[in-house]
Amino acid sequence: MVKQPRTAKVLFSLVVSMTIGAAVLLTLEDRPLPAGAFSLASYTRLDSVERIIETYRPASADRWQFIEVFYTNTAGGNIGQIASLNGLRESEDVNLHFLICNGQGGLDGQIQTSERWRRQWSCVPGGTWYGSGKTVRVCLVADGGKNLPSEFQIKRTNLLLEALCRKYSIPSQQVYYPDNWQL
Repeated sequence: MVKQPRTAKVLFSLVVSMTIGAAVLLTLEDRPLPAGAFSLASYTRLDSVERIIETYRPASADRWQFIEVFYTNTAGGNIGQIASLNGLRESEDVNLHFLICNGQGGLDGQIQTSERWRRQWSCVPGGTWYGSGKTVRVCLVADGGKNLPSEFQIKRTNLLLEALCRKYSIPSQQVYYPDNWQL
């Protein structure tokens, strides 16, 4: 009989704490989570990397063999703005596969996919790039000097690269970064 009052107290405590927890969750129901440096709220605004790397048609197993990460050499922008800065009329003509925004032109860490990627087209060598037709080009909105990539851009870039390497069996030794890249 001694155990009954103790069991009743534990049960009562559980009911009270669950009620308080439910009340707190109900008060926060329609409010977004506060965004911290790497909060869950910042992840919920962005598409998953697996969804981002989807294409219109599947690529062959050996389609992609290299990945190059480079900077836009701008302080901000998105695919449309980068295309315009390069004198292109359509954002479809931009010579990259993925663009990772820094919060100025797109959400910080947002990965924008180009038509080249969706259609599985190679980037065109020329200008300052002489890569191969089997190179995935990933561009970060930054210049590597005064405007470094944000921590969130780096984190999302690493997630994207891991997914691409896994899906297309690209060895990590065949991923090329800018000179001042921080892993």
